[in-house]
Order: sequence, then C-alpha cells, then structure tokens
Amino acid sequence: MGYFRELPDLEYQNFLSNSISSQSYVKVKNLFRRNKLRDDLQNVFTIFNKYEIMEGARPDTVAEEIYGDDQLDWVVLLTAGIINVRDEWPLSDREIYDFVESKYGLANINSNHHYETKEIKDSIGRLILPSGQVVDSNFSVTYSENGTYVTPTSSNTISGVSNYEYEVLKNNKKRSIFVLRSQYLQQFLNDMRDIMVYQQSSERINDKLIRTENTRVTME
Repeated sequence: MGYFRELPDLEYQNFLSNSISSQSYVKVKNLFRRNKLRDDLQNVFTIFNKYEIMEGARPDTVAEEIYGDDQLDWVVLLTAGIINVRDEWPLSDREIYDFVESKYGLANINSNHHYETKEIKDSIGRLILPSGQVVDSNFSVTYSENGTYVTPTSSNTISGVSNYEYEVLKNNKKRSIFVLRSQYLQQFLNDMRDIMVYQQSSERINDKLIRTENTRVTME
C-alpha cells in the first residue's frame, strides 16, 4: 500500500539487542501520524462519485481503474471511510459462501435467520403493512376491509430470510461506496502531504523526520 510512503519518519530509541550505544536510534514510519478526510468534505457530494464494487475487485484494482495507479488504494479506502478492509470490504461469492458455512455450519446454511414482512395494501391501494420489517415467526396482522376484518395467512404476511441470504445481503451493502473524483486527486494528495510535514519543535530534525526522547540519557 502506497500510503506508508506518505507517512513521515520517526527516529525511535533502539531497544534491540544489537544496539551498541545509548545514542542508537532506529528509523520507522510514524504510524501515529494519521490522516482522515475532513468532516466538512464528507457531505460535499460534488467531489465524490458513487461506485459499485464488482465481484472480485480489490482496493488496488479500483484505484487502478479510477486513478490509473494501483498504489493509490489507500485513497480509495480513506475517501470511502473504510478502516478495516477485512471487515468492511465485500467478500467474493466464494468467500461469502465459505464464511457462511464456517459461521453457521453446512447443515444450517439455508435455515431461517429471521423473518420479514411482505407488503400488504388494501383494495384501494392504501398501505397496510410495509415490507422488510423484521418480525417474529408468529407475526400476524388484521385490518378492516369494507367493514370486514381481514387477517392474511402467514405465507402472505411474512417470509423467511435464510442465513445465507442474510449474509449475502449484508455483504452486498458494502459494495456501494463513494470515491474521490479523479480531478480532485492531486489537490487531495497535496493537502495530505502538507499535513504530514512536521512543525517546528525540539524533536524536529527536518520536515519529514523527528526524534523521540532518549530515556537512556540522563542529565546530572
């Protein structure tokens, strides 16, 4: 991921066994110097495009498609608000099947996970029951139709959603993300690199490097 190349460096006191001096440091990437999309930009939809993640797509392949550079996968993730790729990026069809089998067991893949309502309207088109509401298996509804009380059968009122269907639906919701439009990419990169510059301080060595306090050195 090209993101780590954007992070500034940090010289940290060397606690490794090969350290030969109390003044020995190791240079690492400053993972604490994190960046996030500005809160005031998250609702500016003119700088984002809605994007549907296709079967088998990865952050790097999406970055290649949109920006022409697979190393900008971190831009895709950051602007989409994805922090944990493992949990927030959609699984492939094969992966979701293996996940469901592992979670519920082969014998329970098609067992009901929950029940949802079906849409019911009366004879003049008035909505009596909206669809998609999660209910118990014994749920029923009664309404008045021309002075007569009507209680539809359970098969016309609710439907079961299997464990597999539930996980697939949940996985598919992850496919719709917002990504930064390519014409704003360079400005975004410039702004981020400005943020990554270290300001003047006693620890600063240069714009991209600071050094932590050496606890092995004491003043008398």
